[in-house]
Amino acid sequence: MLLYILDLVGVAVFAISGILAARDRELDVLGVIVVAAMTAIGGGTLRDLLLDRHPIFWLTDTTYLVVIIVAALATILYVRYRPAPMFSLRVADAFGLALFALLGASYAEAAQAPALIVILMGTMTGVTGGVLRDIVTARVPLIMQREIYASAAIAGVAAYLLMQSLGVPQPGAFVGGVVVVVALRLGALRWNLHLPTFR
Repeated sequence: MLLYILDLVGVAVFAISGILAARDRELDVLGVIVVAAMTAIGGGTLRDLLLDRHPIFWLTDTTYLVVIIVAALATILYVRYRPAPMFSLRVADAFGLALFALLGASYAEAAQAPALIVILMGTMTGVTGGVLRDIVTARVPLIMQREIYASAAIAGVAAYLLMQSLGVPQPGAFVGGVVVVVALRLGALRWNLHLPTFR
């Protein structure tokens, strides 16, 4: 039940980040909701396909689509009257990245995947929605830049697995992993930290 609630929260957060990314692209309301949906369920869809979890989660539980639509409309109304701060997109994206990365890792772990696959699956779940969002809104995806983005997800999932191996209960390790991802992502933005560039 807890994973389900967190999944819905992650969907709402990523939907919001999709809306904020599309706000200056002159899309109509339907187009904005489509961007929100791709951002919100893109990673989870890829996760389910790779883990052979059928049917895809949002095809049988329309609560996900309802959450996306409500979050999208609420965000559209909010930014219409009170423009969102520039930093809000990155903050929403950091929390979405963290929740989806750890959720993807949890599902992979439940499927008894090896630790390396758990890290890979968590990272892919976390970044796919953002990649789709950036492509559709004509931006260079963050994972293709020097941003500490996918690496934050990798570190968070690795911390999650490490904490469990040290005896930390799964819920505590989950929260710890989320904190690691968010701290790394927002810390990198705050102090302008980047991965080294290959030359």
